[in-house]
Formats: sequence, structure tokens, C-alpha cells
Amino acid sequence: MRILVINSGSSSIKYKLFDMPAARLVSKGLVDHIGEKGSKFSNHYAGLKIILDEIKLVQAVGHRVVHGAEKFKKPVIVDQNVIKGIKKCCSIAPLHNPANLSGILACQKLLPGIKQVAVFDTAFHQSLPENAFIYGLPYEYYQKLGIRKYGFHGTSHEYVALEASRILKKPLNKLKLISCHLGNGCSITAIDKGKSVDTSMGFTPLEGLVMGTRCGDVDPALITHIMHKKKFDTKQMDRVLNKESGLKGVSGISNDMRLLEEKAIAGNKRARLAVDIFVYRIRKYIGAYVAVLCELDALIFTAGIGENQAGIREKICRGLFGCLGKKPKILVIPTNEELMIARQAYKLIGGN
Repeated sequence: MRILVINSGSSSIKYKLFDMPAARLVSKGLVDHIGEKGSKFSNHYAGLKIILDEIKLVQAVGHRVVHGAEKFKKPVIVDQNVIKGIKKCCSIAPLHNPANLSGILACQKLLPGIKQVAVFDTAFHQSLPENAFIYGLPYEYYQKLGIRKYGFHGTSHEYVALEASRILKKPLNKLKLISCHLGNGCSITAIDKGKSVDTSMGFTPLEGLVMGTRCGDVDPALITHIMHKKKFDTKQMDRVLNKESGLKGVSGISNDMRLLEEKAIAGNKRARLAVDIFVYRIRKYIGAYVAVLCELDALIFTAGIGENQAGIREKICRGLFGCLGKKPKILVIPTNEELMIARQAYKLIGGN
């Protein structure tokens, strides 16, 4: 079965075509600058039409959808009720879900009759216990507004956990793992017997680690304090937290960890500080999740920084597990979210 996997962003469509169940990559590509001034792609329909002019015989489509809230606990075949559910989640993922939905609606028009499967970044974390996902806010905010920790990068965390099971030659339901997805966006997940039991990202992807341009954990009172002092409105404050903070904000140079490591070695103090903060926050979360799991079989690194920057991995792991009776395995596993989506789509549509 030829399954097209679509990752539809606000101005881009990334795609991979797989032959399943062999998991053979047939084709991949990117259409970008959608809707931007001067682009030949006015919308996602136009971008997807170009893709489908290049590839043929698509038998099913799998879509990455960032936010499924509590409604979507697993992958689902797309129908009108699913589309309505994704639309409802747009209010809590305004940067991602509308774009994800645009890809689904474009496929409906261009591939009539072809089954589509939505795979949600948040679904893997639906196994979090209540004490891990409820915030210390009035409980009615959760009941009436759906305010809770949702977590993200779930497809990546699930994929590398399965790969760790294969590499270690041990059933996933016998393993205690911590997976570190470290790219421009970063998250850490504690995985107990194949289930996510805690994760660093929260109601939005802003919570948790210091990232490329996101601040991660801060004192919530800082936000109103900064808004008052700088006379920022909510949009300006949101931009600071999501686009101007993290590695970029601390270093004043870049959100590219490769460049920051070079600058730090050359003696740039703020570059070194940004790297040190990044490493420290990760070490702190790993320590917390070891306490959650009580023991650890393997620590997994994945995504751009996690896979490719050995110096950062070494700093994170240096002396980290001296207090444990058994040192965990350290694994570097390239993530493949598109393959995971293709597998889940194939399984749901009728494969084994």
C-alpha cells in the first residue's frame, strides 16, 4: 500500500511516500513559501496539487496533526466529525492546527475517496496520570477550559521508544526510558512500560526546556511584570516568549546550537552561557524523570541536536548517573515521525 505522509505547516508542506508494510521510502520533498508574497502557491491546495502531479498511485494519506486535546487519544480515520474536532483544537494550537487542517481539506478535494488518517502529536501523552497533567490552578479551568498538560512530539517519542526496544532486544513493556527530542523545539518524556508518564512540554509547546527561540519554564508572574514594564500587549509578549527567547535570546547571536558551540569555544561568554543553560535544564529534567521512574534502562537522544552534536550529549551525561546502581544505556536514535505515521495509518486502514 502506497501511503503519502503529509506534514502541513503554515507556509509549507513536507511529504514522504512510503510503500507499506515494507516501509520503503518511494519519494520525499518539500513545497514551501505557500501563501507568501511572490509565491506561485497561493494556498495548500495549490502546493499539494504540485506534489500530486509528481507522485502517483497514492492509496492512503497520513497527516501529522499537532493538537488533539483529550478528544483524540489515538490515530483516527478522517471524517467530518474528526474535522470538526480538529477545528475545535485550533483555539489552543493556532499556529499549527489550522495549517494541518488545510492539508487534510486539500487532500479531500484532490484525492476524493482516498482514506486519510490523522495522527496527533499529543496522543502518545494521553497516558499521563492526572497528578502529572493537572496544573495547580482552579480545577474548574481544567473542567471548563481544558487547561492541562498535553505534551507534544509524541510521535517522535513513541518511535524512538520502539526503536530502543528493538536495539536492546527487550520488550517495550519491560523498559523504563527517558527520551530527549532536542532540535529547535525540545522536549523530554519519561516512558514506563511503553507509556508516557510525564513530559516537559505542557498546554502549549512553550513549557519545559530552553529551546531555540522558546523560553521554556519561567515564573508566570514575570510575564505580567514584563508586560507592565515594557508596555507590551499579549501579541508582543507572545512573540518574546516564543520567537525571541531561548538560545537566541540568551546568546544574542543565534538559535543554531552548532554556531553557539563554535562561538563558546572561541570565548564568547553569552554563547557559552546559552549552551550551559540549555544543558543544565536538560540534566535537571532527566534527574526529575529518573525520580519518577525510580530506575532507568536507557536514555535516548534524537532530533537535530540530539542526533548530531556529540559535545552537547557528552555535557548532558557527564557524571549524571553516578547515584544510580546501574548505569543506563545511552542511545542515539534518528527519529522518523513520517514512518511512524505511515505505520499507524497502515495499521488503522487494514494492514497488520
